[in-house]
Amino acid sequence: MSNIPVNSDDKSLDEVVAELFRDRRLTLSLAESCTGGLIAKRITDMPGSSAYFCEGVVTYSNEAKMRLLGVSAELLNDFGAVSSECAAAMATGVRTASGSDLGLSVTGIAGPDGGSADKPVGTVFISLAVPDGCQIKRFRFEGNRDEVRTRTATAALEWLRSYLQEKA
Repeated sequence: MSNIPVNSDDKSLDEVVAELFRDRRLTLSLAESCTGGLIAKRITDMPGSSAYFCEGVVTYSNEAKMRLLGVSAELLNDFGAVSSECAAAMATGVRTASGSDLGLSVTGIAGPDGGSADKPVGTVFISLAVPDGCQIKRFRFEGNRDEVRTRTATAALEWLRSYLQEKA
């Protein structure tokens, strides 16, 4: 999906995001769960990404979310790992720990199992922590495990693109 042009210059979403980060001179850190590092891969596939990409962590387990990102056990017990609250804590935690300008997190249920009536397979929360706050979006992606993960990564990169373009 990263090679689909998103503008009249025939640049891919990943290329546009890379260019925007370089132009805006902002830095990024990632906290990924359900995507397992796919967003970091797409970011680092772009030449020159070391100029803006600080670090990425894959915090698949609750223990890793607590230890590496400062997500509280109480939050995980009350809301679960797949929640807006957890996504916000992950994004804020990675931004704080890394000192980056932006912290982006994803957490969700890629399937094929693990879903519930409240949070079916394909439920994903993406959060973006920026200097003036933190926002969260909830998605419900259709498809198999790979499709959910790819759609999640693309939605996250699209959000970064939109945010960075607004910072012009």
